[in-house]
Amino acid sequence: MVVTGAAGGIGSAIARALAAAGARLVVTDLDQAGLDSVVTELDGDGHISVSANLNDEDARQGLIAAASSGQGSLYGLVHAAGVLRRRASIDEVTEDDWDLQLDTNLKASFFLSRLAANVMIPHHEGRVILFSSQGWMTGGFGGSTVYAASKGGVVSMSRGLARTYGPHGITVNTIAPGQIRTPMLMTDLDPAVYERMTADTPLGFVGEPEDIAGTAVFLASSHARYIS
Repeated sequence: MVVTGAAGGIGSAIARALAAAGARLVVTDLDQAGLDSVVTELDGDGHISVSANLNDEDARQGLIAAASSGQGSLYGLVHAAGVLRRRASIDEVTEDDWDLQLDTNLKASFFLSRLAANVMIPHHEGRVILFSSQGWMTGGFGGSTVYAASKGGVVSMSRGLARTYGPHGITVNTIAPGQIRTPMLMTDLDPAVYERMTADTPLGFVGEPEDIAGTAVFLASSHARYIS
């Protein structure tokens, strides 16, 4: 299986959980040092790390080719890589902010999913697991509106992909986490905003990446064969 964004946060937690469940992984991120550290923590043998900028088509193709040749066949993709450019207000959002978040969170999700699915089709079995955010339902807040828009696009897109690839035995699902304590969330976060997030959470605390990993493992398993 391929796990993107695997050098930290939710992606690394998912990589550890999948490896513990017996999966052989190709993990990718821009942070090669972080990937190398994660690989040493994974249960089992045969895991591969590939540093890649997934906004580049050649890099996406190379990643899927490495996964296919290195593991014989590709069973699944967990695309956890994403980016948030938080701004103080919507008026501070730039076109570069828009392009980076839409390219990373939505465009790369589509083209990477298509590449992976086309490798899985001959085997009539596979899993595509994408990531949205609760922000797609709320619209985000202020300067995170663009991030929320990109994640809403992932939800809509995944429904179309599920219909396209379902006849080939491939399930497509999107996980939309709430507030999870990751570097992306916590960097430059106003403490008052963090307190409000905590108060708005029914359980009264912000989750950890490991709280999401089990969902990804389930969706990758045979128990989720009828969920798409």
